Amino acid sequence: MTQQIPERIPGGAVDLSHLAARAAAGQPGAAGPGAGPGASQGQVVDVPSLVLDVTDQTFEQAAQLSAIVPVVVDLWAEWCQPCKTLGPVLEKVTREFGGRVLLIKVDVDANPGLAQAFQAQSIPTVVALVGGRPLPLFQGAIPEAQVREVFTQLVQLAEQQGVVGRLNAPEAGEEESGEPAEPPVNPAHAEALEALERGDYAAAVEAYEQVLLKAPADAEAHAALVQVRLLARLQGASADEIRTAAAADPADIDAQLRVADLDVSGGHVEDAFLRLLDLFAGTAEEERRTEIRERLLELFEVVGVSDPRVAAARGRLANLLY
Repeated sequence: MTQQIPERIPGGAVDLSHLAARAAAGQPGAAGPGAGPGASQGQVVDVPSLVLDVTDQTFEQAAQLSAIVPVVVDLWAEWCQPCKTLGPVLEKVTREFGGRVLLIKVDVDANPGLAQAFQAQSIPTVVALVGGRPLPLFQGAIPEAQVREVFTQLVQLAEQQGVVGRLNAPEAGEEESGEPAEPPVNPAHAEALEALERGDYAAAVEAYEQVLLKAPADAEAHAALVQVRLLARLQGASADEIRTAAAADPADIDAQLRVADLDVSGGHVEDAFLRLLDLFAGTAEEERRTEIRERLLELFEVVGVSDPRVAAARGRLANLLY
């Protein structure tokens, strides 16, 4: 799947487009879909720590490491109590991955440019960079096990895009063999994670559905399922193909649903919600309206139900329904 990045993040004082452009062009020091598989194969970079505090001025240097490993960005503030709960969990899980993930922490009060660039409408907000391309992860404090699973899926996605290097830091937690320590895996999720590793999203969806049949309250599996369904729907077509099909026939509901998926995957959340809400309002057939509503509800979960953009879209959907 090709993650999309706008030419300039709206309202952002920090422009990330040059990183994405470098990745797409396959220039040295970049990785990602344009760089080809294995672009960072074997690269090991020394860093002072796997957890770094960055500012508007120092962000780019840290972000360039997303050509080597996925970079997780934690947007937080001193006054935010959920941030204080989530922060230590992110640091712990990052170190468990033994140099395959870098965590950079951004105090949004001290660094408004980055807060605007990532459209952090609530905190904590956690996003990732893979080959310079932003990928929304979640908002709010979530359980440690769920954080660990999000990181596992992020590493797998990065590997599929050729970002397979490693960082060497004092706390990297390497084993005697020199290989990074493997993060713990929930045994019930093993089949789904194996399917994700080989890029078989359909099998991963089925495996997570089976987990939820046995354990309907498994929040990790449910969160993973909506993310993997999104990946499965986007598999097999380029972003250009998806957008061209949607533009060619605005009445094609399937094409509009798919471009909304693409928008959410690339961080254009409001565009996706507006597209589907307008589509819902303009569709008369009840069966298709139900399909559009269900897709909206699923994308709400992908983005995070506490996100203010979700709350706004949910309110408009309620007005359209009643």
